[in-house]
This record gives sequence, C-alpha cells and structure tokens, in this order.
Amino acid sequence: MNAMFRSFATFNYRTWFLGAVISNIGGWMQATAQDWVVLTELTNNDATAMGATMALQFGPPLVLVGLTGWVADRFDRRKILLTTQSTLMVLAVGVAVMLLTGIMTLPMMFGFAAAFGITNAFDAPARQAFVSDMVSMEDTSNAVALNSASFNMARLIGPAVGGVLIVVMGSGWVFIANAVTFLAMLIALLLIRKNELMPRVKSGKHGGGLAGGFRYVIHRPDLMVVFVMVFLVGAFGMNFPIFASTMALEFHQGADGYGLLSSVLAIGSLAGALLAARRDRARVRVIIASAAGFGAASVISALMPSYWSYAVVLIFVGFSTVTMLTTANGYVQTTTDAGVRGRVMALYMAVLMGSTPIGAPIAGWVADMFGPRMAITVGGVAGLLASAIGVGWMLWSGRLHRAERTRFMLTLDETRPLSVVQAMDPSLFNDRTAATTPIRLPHRKSD
Repeated sequence: MNAMFRSFATFNYRTWFLGAVISNIGGWMQATAQDWVVLTELTNNDATAMGATMALQFGPPLVLVGLTGWVADRFDRRKILLTTQSTLMVLAVGVAVMLLTGIMTLPMMFGFAAAFGITNAFDAPARQAFVSDMVSMEDTSNAVALNSASFNMARLIGPAVGGVLIVVMGSGWVFIANAVTFLAMLIALLLIRKNELMPRVKSGKHGGGLAGGFRYVIHRPDLMVVFVMVFLVGAFGMNFPIFASTMALEFHQGADGYGLLSSVLAIGSLAGALLAARRDRARVRVIIASAAGFGAASVISALMPSYWSYAVVLIFVGFSTVTMLTTANGYVQTTTDAGVRGRVMALYMAVLMGSTPIGAPIAGWVADMFGPRMAITVGGVAGLLASAIGVGWMLWSGRLHRAERTRFMLTLDETRPLSVVQAMDPSLFNDRTAATTPIRLPHRKSD
C-alpha cells in the first residue's frame, strides 16, 4: 500500500477513518451555523459575543485537564468515546429544538457552548490517544496525519454545505443534520475489533495523575517548546471563525460567503495534512518552519483588497496551519512514553483548545475596535514569534550543528520515536529459547 495511506492496512483504522469523515462534516456544518447564529441572529454583528462563545466552548479542556487526561489513561478509550459522542449528539438536538421553536437566546447559547466544551474536554484526549491504540507505533505519525486529512476533508465540504443550508432551510436544521452524522462515528466505534487494539501500557514511574504528565513534559524541553509554539498560534492566530466571518461582512458577503471561506481554507489544510502523511516521522524543524509560514501568510491575507484575493491567500494559511498542528500532534504522540501518553495529550489539547478562551475574546475585541484586518495581523505576528522561539531553542539546545557530510549545510538532532518490541507469547517459552550464547569480548592488553 502507498506509504501515504499505510495506516489503512489496519481494519480498525479504516473503520474509524470513515466514521470520522462523516461525523466531521456534520461538525463543521454545526460550527458554521453556531458562529453565524451568534453573530447575526442573536446579536447585531457582535464579534466580542462570538469570541465569548468560543471561549466557553474551548475553555473546559484547560480547566479540566487534570481530570480528562487521567480518564483517558485510566479507562477504556473506546467506551469513553461512545459516551462523549452520544452526549454531543444529544446536545446538538437540544440546540436545534431551541432554534426551530424560536426560544434560543444568547445566554442559552452560552450555556450550550459550555456543555459542548465540557464534553469535548473528555472526548479530545481520548480520541487523540485512541489513534495509537489502533495502529503500531511506527504508523502512529501517519495515522495522526490521516486523521488531520479526514478533519480537513470535512472542512472542505461542511462549512460550504452548512452555509447553503442556513440560507435555504435555516440554522436549526443544520444542527439536526449534525446530530445524524454522529451515528456514523458511533457505528464505527461499535464495529471496531477490540481484540486487535494495541495493548495498553500501565502508568509505571510516571504515575500520579496530572502531576505525572506535568513532570514528564517539564523534563522534555523539546515538548515545552512545542507547547509554547502551539499556544501562541492557537490563542492569537487560529480564531478563523472570527476572522472569516468578519471579513465576509467587510466584503458584503452572507452566510454562504462565510462558509465558502472556511472551505477554501480547508483546501490548503487538506494539502498540508496529506503532505504530513508522506513523511516518515514528525520533526520539530517542520513545526518551526510552518509557524513562520503561517505568520507570513496571515499578515499578507490581512492586506488583500478583495474577497477572492483574500480567499486565495487563505489556502496558504490553511496549509501552514495544518502542517504545524499535524506535525506537532504526531511529534508529541510518537516521542511520549505510552504509559503517560493520555495525560500528555490532554495537556497538549488543553494548550491548543484552552488557548482559545484567552485569544478569542481578544481577537473579537480587536476586530470590533480596529477592524478584522488588525485582528488577523495580530495572529500573524504571534505565528512569527512562535517560529522565533523555536529557532532560539534550536540554537540554545545545541541540537543545531553543521552536517558531517557537507560543508555549509546544517542539521538538527531530533528526538526519535521509540520502536516497541513485541512480547513473546508465553506458550512459546521454553528452556531452549531462554538459553543465551555468551558474548565473547576482545582480549585487552594490560597497561
């Protein structure tokens, strides 16, 4: 099988991928509808209220990180996901009923956003760590990249379809459509062959709940730098619903124009995810370079004079964003001890998703006070700063040095993924296999 799609050789991953694509399409449709409802139906183009909604939805992963990481490491991740996906489906139906009956208010939407956030706080680390339960360690980076491709394939379709459905049928029916797509993920989770999942590793020396995850990350400077870079880009650069919706209004576009911008962003995002899937492993240097690319593309997009020129630059924004986040996700997963992976991924998701409550209200306020172009520029500067921090760490750590085989090229020492040796079946063990051949050392002359 093509190296780009090698994870599809595993039945469980193929099943998961198909369910995820369908569910993610519905998720992007709902996200488009929710943003548009808050911006245009519940308020009079209030970007600050939209930022507050995002803060309530993405804040719980940061607040609950100690509990959610422990749950992802302690309990059956498949059962966790069955519970969270069912809960998200019920919440989507609840919002739909409120909208279709005309009783939805802004405070009620805030409440639903918080409920979505709490549920996703448990769903995200379990879902991220579950990828490594379905494939071998050698294929984990590829599986993470294909997961990102699935997410962005859905982004390519979902926002555009959601924008059209809002115009044609109304926002409430978009939430109904999303609730139906959750069934695909639930069916996929039920079809997964439990006996083919990778063995779970106990916490061991990294026990102690969240403290174990913190201790592990603190003693890994490379992970600390990755987390800081992801935080900066996540907090100030990845407020795409605010940026795209306010820019759509500036260019005198409606909900369909906003949805199209999200789909255009996904073109570059999908390309970035597929390119990441081709790489044999995730590297820090790619994270640093893509953060710089994100910053530069964002600043350029803020200068575009028309709707279509802005849309074209969004392709490069999406490409660099997903390249950075997919590589960072794969790097964290493949270089982290299995016994603490759930907690470390919970910390990672808390940094990524939890940065939104800090950045989204600021981005919304800047967009209201100074216009969306200034808000986008602030996000671009954050990307450039993140890249500068990464370059500074490379120079400080001593990992960057001249390549041995070339005179002018530089190379960076990377943390390599661990290769897992499978345990021997106890039924095959006997005295003969236990016997060892003595190692003959070369004779050394005495000084």
